[in-house]
Amino acid sequence: MAQSLKAAAAAIAAWALTGWWLQAPLALMAPWTAIALVESTVYRSLRAGFQQLAIIVVGTLWASAAMTVTANSTLFSMLVTLPFMLLIGNYRRLGSQGIYGATTALLIITYGSSTLPDVGHRLLETLIGAAVGIAVNAFILPPVHLRSVRDNLERLARGSGALLADIAEGLREEEALTAAAEWHDRASRLTQKVRALADARQWARESYRFNPGRHLRRAGPPPPSTDEDAVWERISSRLMAVTHTLAAAADSKTQLTTPSPAYLRRYAAVLEQVAIACIANAELFKGLDQPGPVRDRREKALKSVWGTLDSLTRDFEQERGTAAAVGGELLVEAQQLLCELAPETAAARTA
Repeated sequence: MAQSLKAAAAAIAAWALTGWWLQAPLALMAPWTAIALVESTVYRSLRAGFQQLAIIVVGTLWASAAMTVTANSTLFSMLVTLPFMLLIGNYRRLGSQGIYGATTALLIITYGSSTLPDVGHRLLETLIGAAVGIAVNAFILPPVHLRSVRDNLERLARGSGALLADIAEGLREEEALTAAAEWHDRASRLTQKVRALADARQWARESYRFNPGRHLRRAGPPPPSTDEDAVWERISSRLMAVTHTLAAAADSKTQLTTPSPAYLRRYAAVLEQVAIACIANAELFKGLDQPGPVRDRREKALKSVWGTLDSLTRDFEQERGTAAAVGGELLVEAQQLLCELAPETAAARTA
């Protein structure tokens, strides 16, 4: 809402400057440019401003020259101008601003003005619109994207915990692996949350660049460290490996033997406690006023899960053949999950 209202205000201000005060002959150029430059970050407004000014200058000069050469013939001017401008507009360094060269040329050709004063007016109107759009975006509630990082981390941790809890529940059932393919599909969808987190982190960094209001706006607590991004990316990879192993064991084509029900129940106990830790992490990412009870719940789960993992390791010695292969893979991935969630405890155990 803020960005939409700012874009509208920038367009009105640009029109007031060019159409009402300066009485420019094609004042439409100013509000049109101003709207386009109220971007999602101040940095993007500046970058888009330079890109748009460059392509509009090219479009204006080319269209004006084409009209002069073709004796102001609209049809022939379009034939000379549009193929070239659309080709230039697709240059990747111009980004989404490339199309403005062709549209500017169209406006100039259809408006029928190609004299030197007219060209000067077009460029001045564009410059005023760009200055207004960038100024409004930079100095009126400049956008700062911090909350999205925290929200995406919370969704990733909560999604991981929910998946682990469902797997634990399923492994306790008589037909333990009937939903294994669905678990693997859900784990693969967690990678989308990882990408969303990376995008949010990029937005957060970018929103601080050239932002004069970053110290004035209340943007909430700073987002968690980038180290958390790497941790949860690795956790999602571990979940992919766990669910892939379970799905392979459930597939009759692989000719793998499922570990014993007792082993799967013990494995379910491990995953259940890891799920509690993941969901506790999700709640901590909210930035709670009193995080103490949540931290205690997380630490309790992580402390007790190591004992369950030791019991699982002893159970593994009873498995044979391909059941041992499947059980071994599951055991390794469970231990790696714990190393990601509690690296200090893991380091102390191996010391």
